[in-house]
Amino acid sequence: MSDFGPLTIESIPIPLPSRSTVAVLGPGGVGGLLAALLSRAEHRVICIAPEETAAALRQDGIRLHSGQFGDFTEAVEADTELREPVDLCLVTVKNTALGAALDRVPPGLLADGVLLPLLNGVEHPDALRACYGEERVVPAVVRVESTRTAPGVIKHGSPFTEIDLAGGPERLARLATLLTGAGVAIRVMPDEHQVLWGKLAFLAPFALLTTRHQRPIGGIRSERRNELTALVRETVAISRACGAQTAVAEVLARYDAFPTESKSSMQRDAEAGRPLELDAIGGALLRAAERHGVPVPLTTQLVTELAARASAARIRL
Repeated sequence: MSDFGPLTIESIPIPLPSRSTVAVLGPGGVGGLLAALLSRAEHRVICIAPEETAAALRQDGIRLHSGQFGDFTEAVEADTELREPVDLCLVTVKNTALGAALDRVPPGLLADGVLLPLLNGVEHPDALRACYGEERVVPAVVRVESTRTAPGVIKHGSPFTEIDLAGGPERLARLATLLTGAGVAIRVMPDEHQVLWGKLAFLAPFALLTTRHQRPIGGIRSERRNELTALVRETVAISRACGAQTAVAEVLARYDAFPTESKSSMQRDAEAGRPLELDAIGGALLRAAERHGVPVPLTTQLVTELAARASAARIRL
């Protein structure tokens, strides 16, 4: 015990060097964007991906097309698994691929590093803590529209790139400085529930409605405003029951700030025939609603319809 009280995880600063070695597990839309930005900020970046993607990155680097940051190419290292210790590991795979992806990052190589998961949903931090340790995992969320159009080619469509980190400001100061230096807008918030559920209250209506109606956000907010508002009311009610202080008007204002043609990642996955993060997003909402006794008829309807559509697509295949 110190002279100032018990030493807790939250009081231990994260010791990131000014030039860090950063692993990016899943260099897709979000991971590829952050890998390019961190490499441009002169950090050493190692992308962890399947061999086809890793080979493309080793040969051509990451090519970013962004209205916010401009168009540029950055060289990165790439491998199929992490083979050396790193200061920071960004986890930016889809929730549907998380279990298999974690086999590429042995826990021992993060003994002195930090794991920053930027996944959709609210239930993954506990699984990551069980694997890598409570003190290594920093719960966080990212708000951005960014898409991988080919291995190593990233199209960043939103006029913002924002990450919220959950934890004490003293502990996360170096991590916040590292990300800010790469061009990311950072907020440090003390409450993990506020961070994770504040994001899901926004993400879920965006994902569920754009995917269900196969329309970008502009069409949803203009043609289905009543449905959008009703769904936001349900997701905000769930998030508040889980400890977040989220407001309906604030969520709706975020949608209004999005470019008209913005699509959710779930919608893009559906269009490409990829697995949907329906359980991590919609399933998590329904489980929390049941725990807290929050009625969510529209959420239930949309999740049920999308699950049926995904099941039918698998049968056809």
